[in-house]
Amino acid sequence: MAIPRTFLVPLIVACALFMEQMDSTVISTSLPALALDMAVDPISLKLALTSYLVSLAVFIPISGWMADRFGSRTIFRSAICVFMLGSILCGVSSTLPQFVAARFFQGIGGAMMVPVGRLVILRSVEKVNLVKALSYLTIPALFGPVLGPPLGGFITTYFHWRWIFFINIPISILGLYLATRFIPDLKAEQVSPLDWPGFVLSALGCSLLMMGLSTAGRHLVSGEVSLACVVLGVLFLAAYVWHARRAAAPLIDLTLLKIPTLQAGVFGGSLYRIGIGAIPFLLPLMLQLGFGYTPFHSGLLTCATAAGAMFMKTIASRFLERYGFRTVLVVNGSLGILSLWAIALFTPQTPYIVMMLVLLIGGCFRSLQFTSLNAISYADVDNPRLSQATSMASVAQQLSIGMGVVLAGFALQASNELQGHATLVASDFWPAFLVVGAVASLSILMLRRLSPNAGAEMSGRVKTKSA
Repeated sequence: MAIPRTFLVPLIVACALFMEQMDSTVISTSLPALALDMAVDPISLKLALTSYLVSLAVFIPISGWMADRFGSRTIFRSAICVFMLGSILCGVSSTLPQFVAARFFQGIGGAMMVPVGRLVILRSVEKVNLVKALSYLTIPALFGPVLGPPLGGFITTYFHWRWIFFINIPISILGLYLATRFIPDLKAEQVSPLDWPGFVLSALGCSLLMMGLSTAGRHLVSGEVSLACVVLGVLFLAAYVWHARRAAAPLIDLTLLKIPTLQAGVFGGSLYRIGIGAIPFLLPLMLQLGFGYTPFHSGLLTCATAAGAMFMKTIASRFLERYGFRTVLVVNGSLGILSLWAIALFTPQTPYIVMMLVLLIGGCFRSLQFTSLNAISYADVDNPRLSQATSMASVAQQLSIGMGVVLAGFALQASNELQGHATLVASDFWPAFLVVGAVASLSILMLRRLSPNAGAEMSGRVKTKSA
């Protein structure tokens, strides 16, 4: 009996998404073990997290163009190969520079894999079955972050952190076989020229800026090199803004930011993600280096956040229909920030169950906030510019999460030095959580400026009122 394409194609793409999602969360639990093996300060490993996120931000905007130009199956298979090779390079890395370079290379595959896979579904599944097909795609996005931390902790505790990356090899080989057999090689009839100057400027700007900020103060490179990277990164990004205003078809159309709802989603969402993006970096370090937990027990606790997020996904639409976007974003966002600050109150004596409940409830708040931010961003964007808006939002998301890791690293380093500790201890972490929470709270000021009726049609409130 033949498996219907409505189910089969999304399942293949979902496997790739599961691998990418799990890999991005599984590494967080293993940071202390990585630092020990590579003989570096654990805070220095923020560069390993940010390099992957920057790679996503750089290459996501061109993934759709490459699929149109060279064929969806060709790019999807190439992305899996790049991701697998990047995973192998991560697994055999013995120094921090090698690991950072491997993570950046792995991110190129991740950036191409998921957007191109989603494009394959949109173009190969009949419209009448599209909603069902896309719903299959969300399942791994929910389970990846839940399984990632405990799996990474289990492998690190009872085997070796390198196996975290080697397990991607059989999954990738299976994905290559299935993609070759079942995914159509679709191309666009007409492909507009790629904005190569814009791509180069944005790629250099994002990469240099984040590298400069991530290496500052940790003696990985000299202070002069870090400062030069930051300055050059800012100059390249400024040059991109100048270029985008004059280009006929810029890589990322900045004029979209004139749309109030997209502006709130991008800027307000970025500020919020800076705070939340710090959790996967700070929490495992605090639990393992500060509280003495094993990577496995740390991972079990960390996955409570993802479990709460998965539960909230099932009822998020009810909150939006009942209260509207503005109320949900302001009230729920504030509760999410309070739950972030609550983590700062954890001590080695805090009961395990209390920490799990705080993380579980916090995961619910953060999931509802991200769902609302993602939706409101596209509430007033017309179809022809939807692809551009998606690229802009995706880039902003990855960079803001990376910036959260950078900010958390600075705050943790400052707390450690001001308290005069030779190594990281439990009391070094609470100031860092307060700092990233304070930055996230700035998002509420921006989200309050939304109209009370913003996104009313998308939330279903217009229909409710007319009824």
